[in-house]
Amino acid sequence: MNVEREKIDFDVVYIGGGPANLAGAIRLMQLAQAQGIELEVALIDKGAEIGSHAISGAILNPIALKELLPDFKERGFPLEAEVRGDDFYFLTGSRALRLPLVPRYLHNEGFFVISLARFTRWLGEIAENLGVNIFPGFAGTELLFDEDQRTVAGVRTGDKGIGPDGQPKGNFEPGIDLMAKVTVLGEGARGSLTKQLEQKLNLQDGRMPQVYETGVKEVIEVPDNNYFAYGQANVMHLMGYPLGMDRCGGGFIYEMAANRIAIGFLVGLAYPDCDLDPYDMFIKFKQHPFVAALLQGGRVVEQGARTVSTGGYYTLPDLAVNGGVLVGGCAGFQNTPALKGIHVAMKSGMLAAEAIGAALAADDFTQSRLNHYRTLVSESWLEQELYEGRNFAQANNKTGLAKFFHLGAQYLTKGRGLQDRMPLEPDWQTLSPATRDNIDHAHASASSDYDGVLVVDKLTGVYLSKTMHREDQPSHLIVHDTNLCIEQCYPTYGSPCTRFCPASVYEIETDDATGRKRLKLNPANCLHCKTCDIKDPYENITWTCPEGGEGPGYTIV
Repeated sequence: MNVEREKIDFDVVYIGGGPANLAGAIRLMQLAQAQGIELEVALIDKGAEIGSHAISGAILNPIALKELLPDFKERGFPLEAEVRGDDFYFLTGSRALRLPLVPRYLHNEGFFVISLARFTRWLGEIAENLGVNIFPGFAGTELLFDEDQRTVAGVRTGDKGIGPDGQPKGNFEPGIDLMAKVTVLGEGARGSLTKQLEQKLNLQDGRMPQVYETGVKEVIEVPDNNYFAYGQANVMHLMGYPLGMDRCGGGFIYEMAANRIAIGFLVGLAYPDCDLDPYDMFIKFKQHPFVAALLQGGRVVEQGARTVSTGGYYTLPDLAVNGGVLVGGCAGFQNTPALKGIHVAMKSGMLAAEAIGAALAADDFTQSRLNHYRTLVSESWLEQELYEGRNFAQANNKTGLAKFFHLGAQYLTKGRGLQDRMPLEPDWQTLSPATRDNIDHAHASASSDYDGVLVVDKLTGVYLSKTMHREDQPSHLIVHDTNLCIEQCYPTYGSPCTRFCPASVYEIETDDATGRKRLKLNPANCLHCKTCDIKDPYENITWTCPEGGEGPGYTIV
């Protein structure tokens, strides 16, 4: 479609309004002010407002925040609760065994429980007050390159007002080309532009493949006399049931303000079971007798889902290219053993800002110059944290007692374990073929009893996420070959997309007259978790951005 587009020039453009980019933009403006330099900096985010796509029942290690904003408390930092103690449980089918040792990387006393939505909005206000031009509701849909096709020159925002046939409607608004000396990708896990850039410039060469976990998370309002009201440890991490010993994942429960708790369950996407449903695992976790007792009398007020990059140190791509850098979750910055990503994402953004500041001063935006960012990472506490967890995802994906053997060895050796640089397999390659029983079981309705208040089904969860998409637009979920779905994926794997999606986006329908099956998409339900882009066993699904301003509308989690 040949469209005349407006071009706007900036010094730096940030793609994504999460903690990494917001911390980076703040740090860059602090450096510019200290040097008396005026910069034109823009930040775009696909959510309707900053924070609307930020989901996490989150514990914040404040180390990066204290470096960035030493007076953060005086600035109105949105605290939910201060961590006063940690509990670590192993769940059997009916019991909760409190483990006597809490691993050192799960010691959170003195850290903060936060609402990530509120936290990012707060950072956004600070960035805007420093002069950052913030544009929510604008999705970055295409990276722009110089003539050499190897130097990033900016980003194109998505067109609005496209009909389902791909043609402009009467309210059509073309996207804008935001040109920049440096473009910063901070899209979060499995960023769509990051994925394209990695493939175009081979940024993963020599690295292990990134792996992921999908988390379903809720905020639940509980009665005044709830468990945490009596001063107990207010952070719980739980493993075991319902995943057992052979699958990677676990749950958490954190106290929040105003008689609310954050609860979530993460499932490592390296699982082989084609009938496994991460949402069903979350429901079973909530219905465990121990967890159910903690939630008694509560009601779900918000729900959402998100993927997390968990591969760690050996999966980090090249962090800089000509004219661009990668920060935060889209680059794989995550302290996987500690179950924390916010502080490391922020630090990556801050270090990238220092490298960008030096590049601006030298008027040199080549990969060689911007690679100073990687040097800064290697000299910081960020590198130390990532390096200690370098083999954690690999060990955690072991089965049975071998899992604990490898995790224990790593714990004692601070990350090395029995074998350094343990191998990783991409999540999309791990499914085992289905049996007839698998397929029949997988397409049966969930056994959980939904009450619509404390235990809700997927579609109610979508409603509680405040997800909105314009129905009459092209699907942002691209299924490249729908015949493959029916002729190969269904008989081989039983259409796992109908289960690993936490929002019922994918359905298999059967024609009553002919008996022929077809794939039905419900893209309006999409929570932007991108599990489908990661776990599809044929890599047949590509997640792209819908119109800017659409998707979830998180306010609490």
